[in-house]
Amino acid sequence: MDKTDTGKIKLHGFNNLTKTLSFNMYDICYAKSVEDRNAYIEYIDEQYNAERLTTILEHVTEMISATILNIAKQDYYPRGSSVTILISEKGMLQARGGQNPSADLPGGPQPPEIILAHLDKSHITVHTYPEYHPDGGVATFRADIDVATCGEISPLNALSYLVQSFDADIMTLDYRVRGFTRRITGEKLFMDHAITSIQN
Repeated sequence: MDKTDTGKIKLHGFNNLTKTLSFNMYDICYAKSVEDRNAYIEYIDEQYNAERLTTILEHVTEMISATILNIAKQDYYPRGSSVTILISEKGMLQARGGQNPSADLPGGPQPPEIILAHLDKSHITVHTYPEYHPDGGVATFRADIDVATCGEISPLNALSYLVQSFDADIMTLDYRVRGFTRRITGEKLFMDHAITSIQN
């Protein structure tokens, strides 16, 4: 990693091809009483707390052969949780050929996860929304999940596992491939993996 005269970090091997898998999962419960509603919300809050969500996302990272750089997780009051994991296609030392990537930054060594997060722009996030209607007796749970990767790793490898990890009544799914990467010869690639069916 080199610095330019402006102090900006020069990127090497930058890949602009981004693959993003997005889920919205919904669970719906009709609660006859306030006690039933509260019990459902408490169950959801316990079942999908930040600690368990982190475990799910760590397994997703392993399944897509990525490396965890940093984890941020939070449970909210009165309800809901969020987890964000920054990931890279390669480990920190592999990306620099064994050199310390932060040794030449101003102010001395910096946390390595910050550096590669900017280079790879890959992340996995989940946000949960347990809610209820105050009058109608309907309680709902929504989980928004995004798996965004650059490089050769694909979020589709974790598709089945993610679907099975959430007990959802309704699910929407979106998969996008954006940007491009180049071969050594300069040819642009807008897709670097084959998709031959909806199951793939």
